[in-house]
Amino acid sequence: MSGATGVPGVVETVEAHGETTLVVDPARVVEACTHLRDVEGYNVLVDLSGVDYLGWGSKEVAGYIGTPAGRDLNAAGSQGFGRVPEAKPKRFAVVYHLLRVSDEPGRMRVEAWLAEGEEIDSVVSVWPVADWNEREAYDLYGIVFRGHPNLVRILMPEDWEGHPLRKDYPLGGEPVRFSGEM
Repeated sequence: MSGATGVPGVVETVEAHGETTLVVDPARVVEACTHLRDVEGYNVLVDLSGVDYLGWGSKEVAGYIGTPAGRDLNAAGSQGFGRVPEAKPKRFAVVYHLLRVSDEPGRMRVEAWLAEGEEIDSVVSVWPVADWNEREAYDLYGIVFRGHPNLVRILMPEDWEGHPLRKDYPLGGEPVRFSGEM
């Protein structure tokens, strides 16, 4: 990517699996995203998602990496606990998938790491389409986006307790109710 070293707030650039990921200081995410939009031409926010890495890198957590050719079911890490993934810097990540639609198309991932209870600034002012994506990350993971114009639940009822995609969310569920039940 041209100019990646000039993106403000970047703490690390990772090249893996055919794409570039810029790891950004959460306090400077709006500044970095504005630069990527205005200077680098990444004018489309394709997706914004939250990720919970609670327990990642601990014993008894295995993973695999998919490739365009699929995955080797016999490779270490595909079954059992043959490979322990690297620990992550903090529990949560907010991942922005960007697209440059121009004569020189490109894709970019921006990642910001957050600890439990840490907040991040909203990028709705940079890409208005982030509105619902940020609300979804808030609703399902409890990630708070400072400055969001309407940070309320989008999928779960307003009185719902907890955030269902967190790894520590209690398993179980609501009792099944049938229409003919008395």
